[in-house]
Amino acid sequence: MRDKLLALKLKLESVEMPQFSATLGFDGFIDKIIKVVDKRESIDSYIPINSIAQFGERISRASGLSTNIELVPITTKLGGNGPIMGNAMVRLGVDISYVGALGIPNIDPIFFDFIEHCQDVYSIGEPGQTDALEFSDGKIMLGKMESLGQIGWDTLLAEVGEENINRIFGDVDLVANLNWTMVNRMNEIWQGFLDFLSTSNLKNRPSFFVDLADPGKRNEEDLSLALELLKQFTAYYKVVLGLNYREALEVASVLRIKPMEELEAMGLEELVSALAAKLDLSCIVIHAIEGAIAFKDGECVYVDGPYTATPKLTTGAGDNFNAGFCLGLMLGLTLEEILIMGTATSGFYVRNSHSPTLEELISFLGLWKERFDEDF
Repeated sequence: MRDKLLALKLKLESVEMPQFSATLGFDGFIDKIIKVVDKRESIDSYIPINSIAQFGERISRASGLSTNIELVPITTKLGGNGPIMGNAMVRLGVDISYVGALGIPNIDPIFFDFIEHCQDVYSIGEPGQTDALEFSDGKIMLGKMESLGQIGWDTLLAEVGEENINRIFGDVDLVANLNWTMVNRMNEIWQGFLDFLSTSNLKNRPSFFVDLADPGKRNEEDLSLALELLKQFTAYYKVVLGLNYREALEVASVLRIKPMEELEAMGLEELVSALAAKLDLSCIVIHAIEGAIAFKDGECVYVDGPYTATPKLTTGAGDNFNAGFCLGLMLGLTLEEILIMGTATSGFYVRNSHSPTLEELISFLGLWKERFDEDF
């Protein structure tokens, strides 16, 4: 693995980076990153609850009684799968057009730095709100997202217009639709978009990256329809489905590949291969805490990630993986290199609390090579 990290580092250092363009949508959130207090020692000092299991036990003990749990806001930042991934891609040097829920009639100031670096911005709704409770073993996202229910194909058509839709979703290297779960009318948007594409002439056939984002919260009928619509997009795009491990199990269950108990017993390679055979998309990628696996053009590849037991920030790690992965796709790298791009981008993010520039990503590949066997 060390030699592969070095080879990719040298390749990125020597390549003349093309000016890629991408269009992302359609969500937008304001995220409050929060720690949960276990014991308050003084007005300035507390011991946090470190794990989700510990937090769950604290809540369970209150059953039949009541309890008070103190939350400490750490920071407020832009949120939503689209803005976080878009911001990461901007940092990596990609020209971004963004369509999403950033505020109407005025865009919320939390997004100002992001949109300042975008090529085109169309705000089509009010952002949702998320309280992200962060623990060492994961996070609990408490979302308030009623405003996203107002976003539909009619909104998109009215605010962006046919000519701009044709341009920003056709004359680009990548299109990404994120957060299917919380953009409740995404199936309607996709059907409207498919109808629109049937009478349009795309200049090229871009990649179409989709992150469902926790589809278990939606009913099976909605998810089944979404997967059928994704298959139809293959007539116009190279469709890439990005999943975490839990989402992969949920999709496989809805597709009736096997009962859930058997799916949970499957290895990652068997799972991603079964999904690829059933969906017949351009690529399927599954990212987990310890690494990532993808199936593309008959090839299945797994890479270990640069795991750390002490991340500074985990909210947005998956979106940063997606950003690095998609840049690798656009660069035409090997599947293994594409996966390394994704895991390195998220690895930098969780250690530094911000997305890397291309130069920082290249430097991180060197650091990862040197400390490959360590938790750094």
